[in-house]
Amino acid sequence: MNLIVSAIGQGFLWGLLGLGLFLSFRIMNTTDMTVEGTFPLGAAVSVSLIVQGTNPFLATLAAFVAGALAGLVTALLITKGKIPSLLAGILTMTGIYSIDLMVMGKSNVSLLGKKTIYSLAFLQKLPQYFDSVVAGTILMVLVTCDLIWFLSTDFGQALIATGDNPQMAKSQGISPQQMTVAGLMISNGLVGLCGAVVAQSNGYADVNMGMGTIVIALASIIISEVVFRNLGLASRLFAVSLGSIIYRLLLLAVLQVGLSSNNLNLISSLVLAACMMLPQVEEKLRLKQTFMKGFKHD
Repeated sequence: MNLIVSAIGQGFLWGLLGLGLFLSFRIMNTTDMTVEGTFPLGAAVSVSLIVQGTNPFLATLAAFVAGALAGLVTALLITKGKIPSLLAGILTMTGIYSIDLMVMGKSNVSLLGKKTIYSLAFLQKLPQYFDSVVAGTILMVLVTCDLIWFLSTDFGQALIATGDNPQMAKSQGISPQQMTVAGLMISNGLVGLCGAVVAQSNGYADVNMGMGTIVIALASIIISEVVFRNLGLASRLFAVSLGSIIYRLLLLAVLQVGLSSNNLNLISSLVLAACMMLPQVEEKLRLKQTFMKGFKHD
């Protein structure tokens, strides 16, 4: 039971990562690899500040700002440097690795004995692992509601329009470059925020903790789209967090079968590939069933 509760809690926390990538991948229609660097950057900034005595909530907010600045760098490389989005993200991600080392001073920093956002009195009174579930639920609801509100504003609608059709948006007086900058900053800010809350939950920050994060984020998005279909934008954003929870439970089930945790990245890739192929498989099965019914009728 504790393992299931822990998986659900981690699913809520990592759902912020899915929301961040959803903004760039689905709404902005941009392939952004920056998240692989932004996630550990958020962790490094928040943990380093907490170790130095900063209020954990301010440290978490600083992680969001750090992530947004990383997104700004990628956006400027795309809009001003005319570098393809995929390559721009890789360049930023690579540079962030050195920044993480400068921020932390070493490859790994522990939060042992330090107060975090999970040190609040009411969270400490909860049973084991329930603190991440409650904190994750609160964060997920707040961030998702804020994102829904933002996307319903004129600026948010301009962001969506730019992702749908940049040329059409430009003809309506919208600046695609400004929208790209804003979208990637918010997206990576959420990823940095996720890095901060996950690092505080784990009790440490590591320079290599960003490896494979884009696969985790994509899995949350794709699983939510496969399981929860025909949803509006607001419902879809909430579904991303549920997709993250389902993904964590799938990993838990696979590990319970007896596979080694060393194979998590391979398992994650296989789960993502299976979910992405499922709609095509279902379509082929429907076509086959339709053909067979027509054949029998004849």
